[in-house]
Amino acid sequence: MHAPMRFVFMGSDPIALPLLESLLNEHKEKCTCIGVFTQPDRPSGRGQKVEPNAIKCWAEKNALPIHQPEKFSEEDRLKLIALNPDLTLVMAYGHILRDPVIAVPHLGTYNLHTSLLPHLRGASPIQTAVALGEKITGVTLMRIVRELDAGPIVDQERVNIETLDTATDLESKLAKACIPLVSRNLDKIIAKTATLTDQDKSKVTFCRRLTKEDQYLDFNNAAAALAARINGLNPWPSTSVEMKGQTVKIGLADSVNADDQSPKEPGVLLGSDEFGLLIQCKHGVLRLRQLQRPGGRMLAAQDFLRGFPVEPGTCLTSKPMKDIISEKPFR
Repeated sequence: MHAPMRFVFMGSDPIALPLLESLLNEHKEKCTCIGVFTQPDRPSGRGQKVEPNAIKCWAEKNALPIHQPEKFSEEDRLKLIALNPDLTLVMAYGHILRDPVIAVPHLGTYNLHTSLLPHLRGASPIQTAVALGEKITGVTLMRIVRELDAGPIVDQERVNIETLDTATDLESKLAKACIPLVSRNLDKIIAKTATLTDQDKSKVTFCRRLTKEDQYLDFNNAAAALAARINGLNPWPSTSVEMKGQTVKIGLADSVNADDQSPKEPGVLLGSDEFGLLIQCKHGVLRLRQLQRPGGRMLAAQDFLRGFPVEPGTCLTSKPMKDIISEKPFR
């Protein structure tokens, strides 16, 4: 019987934990994790206390060597070489790996990217897929090359996006989707028989790193598009509207009468129904289903409106929204 394949994991986000647990428990005869590279401990939460990330905590629990470079240096490459890995597996690491690092393991360096490449290369594929109102996305297993998310594809696992899915909901689905994707390709990677397919350059799109400026909404858009954007940007950076002089955060939305064009001005509050607060848009009506006052909790719309009544006929201010997808890399 062959010794298990030795792999190093590089990542910083809890999305990888279901896969790591699967590899540790269900595939221990085929592979073993011999070390973890992850981001340094960062300030977290309201108190900004410096905390380890979830990947470091997992590695500590499993008594694995941990490296936390602020920037991947030659010294860190030598540490990787010293571990003598057969393969490096990367997911949501936060560092760009250079060719000398990619070349260390003889079986290759592979990445799990949370979109169906070549669509949505870049920093926010989960949020962007929801924010664009897409119905299907997935995870791509690919071999890493120097160019961002441009490596040849081994395989993909598709995931459905439902109307009321937030980025958090989709992230959970994608985390689970990594397990069958890696499981059915692990033997091929170990045996060097995996088929690598180049990405179709004519179908490449890019998403960008989101910022707090993405919280704004322009009601001169279609209601369905705004609802998707609201759900995609939950939990961060989230979206908000100004009501009665306060910034009200929106947690969840959908749309009604999606194709209707009303003579009412976009942004006008129409009232509410049993599910949410209704806002006229250029096409259709946006329904805000969850809302939060400054310092308060996120509430279902009807509970929110009991403590924060708003007058129908009030017009909310529209603010320009920045593009979140492009056919060229964002600068």
